[in-house]
Amino acid sequence: MTGGFHARNLAIVGMGLMGGSLALAIRAQADQIVGIDSDERARRIALERGLVDSATDDLYTGVNRADVVILATPVRVIVELLRMQLGSYLRSNTLVVDIGSTKQDIVAAMAALPIGVNAVGGHPMTGKENGGIDEADGRLFRNRPFVLCPSRRTTPAARLRAQALAQSLGGLPIEMDAERHDHIVAGISHLPYLLSATLVATISNRAQDDATFWALAAGGFRDTSRLAASDVTMMGDILSTNTQAVATLLAQFRMQLAMLETMLIAGDEERLSESLLPIQAARKEWAQKYENGR
Repeated sequence: MTGGFHARNLAIVGMGLMGGSLALAIRAQADQIVGIDSDERARRIALERGLVDSATDDLYTGVNRADVVILATPVRVIVELLRMQLGSYLRSNTLVVDIGSTKQDIVAAMAALPIGVNAVGGHPMTGKENGGIDEADGRLFRNRPFVLCPSRRTTPAARLRAQALAQSLGGLPIEMDAERHDHIVAGISHLPYLLSATLVATISNRAQDDATFWALAAGGFRDTSRLAASDVTMMGDILSTNTQAVATLLAQFRMQLAMLETMLIAGDEERLSESLLPIQAARKEWAQKYENGR
């Protein structure tokens, strides 16, 4: 789907996995794409792979002619850009969309943009545990939800254009407010990362006395521990901007785990099985309804 989206001059700030993948996915809908990144290697690869038409490490040079600007940097960098110099570099009617993983701080910071600049918070629900422009993949957004969170700088026209942008990537636009978004992703993204990291830490500690833990680890460990390989700086940035929601869900998780632990220690196999059956059913229902068709 193209969703009717077109940009004359598209600027992407941040040429990592997400920025690079977005450039690949939207290439046919943009006359010119400029990549902006402080990393010389990222700029060079973006040019060599044809992801962008030009690349620079200067923010003003990169965005001052843009009619669409995509912010694909870590969350706290996005917030700093919005609150500081970015707005003074943009033309009126420029559309700014970020793709950060938390939304409340970003959407609040969008209010600092000048009146006339349009801004919509965005979060494509996709990614890889291995980051960097080398992993860029234009198929990354296909059939994946692309959350859009309105800000004080979201006009009706900006909303429609942001939806068209998400569709042009192959994504499925879903609109919701930033607070609701952050609460949901705390459960389906940020909590799983912490659980995955905790599993790896537990096995790593045990493996210090018996390396066979690593030797026997197979599919179950691989699947459950995958997120622990995510970029630590990126995840720290995300967690620090969604602390309350993550902490609330961690407390609920501890309660669930404690109940299972109690049944296990008590040897109450019947009750343990009864508790696990609806969990199994919920997982199967989710996979059948939402995941298998993607």
